[in-house]
Amino acid sequence: MAGSMGDPVLEVRGLSTSFFTHDGEVKAVRDVSFDLAAGETLGIVGESGCGKSVTALSILGLLPRPGRVVAGEILFKGRDLLSIGREELRQIRGRDIAMIFQDPLSSLNPVLRVGFQVEEAMRAHDKVAAGEVSPRSLDLLQRVHVPDASRRMRNYPHQFSGGMRQRVMIAMGLSNRPEILIADEPTTALDVTVQAQILQLLRDLNRDLGTSIILITHNLGVVAGLCKRVIVMYAGEIVEEGSTEQIFDSPQHPYTWALLRSLPRVDADRHERLRSIEGLPPDLISPPMGCKFNPRCPFRLERCFSEDPELEPVGDGHTAACWVTMKRAYAEMGAGSLVDTRPGAASGVRPPMADAPLADTGGSQTVEPQANEHD
Repeated sequence: MAGSMGDPVLEVRGLSTSFFTHDGEVKAVRDVSFDLAAGETLGIVGESGCGKSVTALSILGLLPRPGRVVAGEILFKGRDLLSIGREELRQIRGRDIAMIFQDPLSSLNPVLRVGFQVEEAMRAHDKVAAGEVSPRSLDLLQRVHVPDASRRMRNYPHQFSGGMRQRVMIAMGLSNRPEILIADEPTTALDVTVQAQILQLLRDLNRDLGTSIILITHNLGVVAGLCKRVIVMYAGEIVEEGSTEQIFDSPQHPYTWALLRSLPRVDADRHERLRSIEGLPPDLISPPMGCKFNPRCPFRLERCFSEDPELEPVGDGHTAACWVTMKRAYAEMGAGSLVDTRPGAASGVRPPMADAPLADTGGSQTVEPQANEHD
């Protein structure tokens, strides 16, 4: 786990969260640990379903049924949020730790005026004096650049554009001066101009108010523009962590490397064809043995199929959970000029043959191949 810039305001230790369904236990988050320092901006990235949002919901105690935290600690200023009472957690949620959800239209109440909803967040926690609630609501909407805020406070959510609704959600999140703001895909479904405005707004709030921010997204460009440190998740686990410069300039996990290769870069000397990541994320009810990325990894080794790597230092404050790491892949497997990114293409390693039962073919004996054994 990488070090942070100061004393942590939030410490997540060995967090594991599962959803208990009729089909089995979905291991959505497994053994996740990280710190968040005061005033820090931390990005959590990965494909859809990798556990980013579930991690945030676990922190706030907002897991939908049948989800449950099965192990770990979540320490906010030294207090374990998993061991305190429901009412005490409710007071912390929204007052000290706030969250901006993915879809502001579904998060806002359609039959209540926007100004009332911003004020309600403050009245629920009594952190702001009653006489200051209305003036602060107006000030917050002006701070997040809602034009003609005094008039727009009387409008309903459907009268706002997508970008303006997201600004209202940010104002609600900041209404009680929280120490931590969790932004879950705050720029989803917004055009690039509005995305840039929202990111600049979060950057200004972090600088002016010292609010710690956890940004959850699958958009690496958004992370590069806001965050100082990045966590990469895959199949419910952290596979790499480091500063933004380390992750973008020298990714060490093949999954991080593949993510960056799938994105266009305007600063590239020459524009190469973008390479997609072959295959799909694993079934979290029955994930593969060993490294969870091995069915898709072009650099996999034999031990990747049987041994699950742990996060190990690969640089100053930079960790990765990989038996290969990209330093070795560049040195031994030609990663710098790799065109074929199919599973095992660079290493030449195929999945090991399993002991399959002999099929009854009326006297002849044939071995049934594994259904998932193909590149």
